[in-house]
Amino acid sequence: MGPRLCQVCNELQSKYKCPSCYAPYCSLVCFKKHKEIPCERPLSSDVKTTASSELLAKPPLVVDEPNEVLQKSQLQAIASSSEVRNALKDKTLQELICNIDHSQDAATELDKVMEVESFRIFTEKILSTIRP
Repeated sequence: MGPRLCQVCNELQSKYKCPSCYAPYCSLVCFKKHKEIPCERPLSSDVKTTASSELLAKPPLVVDEPNEVLQKSQLQAIASSSEVRNALKDKTLQELICNIDHSQDAATELDKVMEVESFRIFTEKILSTIRP
């Protein structure tokens, strides 16, 4: 599957997907523009076959403790942290995160990458951002 264009600007390669409707977008600016019009999760019959197989391949996210889910303010703190953003420029760290995201058993993959020092340091930066 080749790179997709941002559905908002139709100029740049998309790096992200809308969490609601899965529309590809390239930046925060395009995401904010996309969110000006309310969107919703497509019905399974409306999703393209390739996107559907990607979605079905991942198990649903189950949270045992609802208080472990980050609040919007915590997510914003992470997104605005220059320390976290700089760490994310590291290609090795990007690869580790992608491996977790694409794994059929993300919890086991997370346990494995926690042994990698750069990933541990990254998680400490995130934790210090949300729990100063």
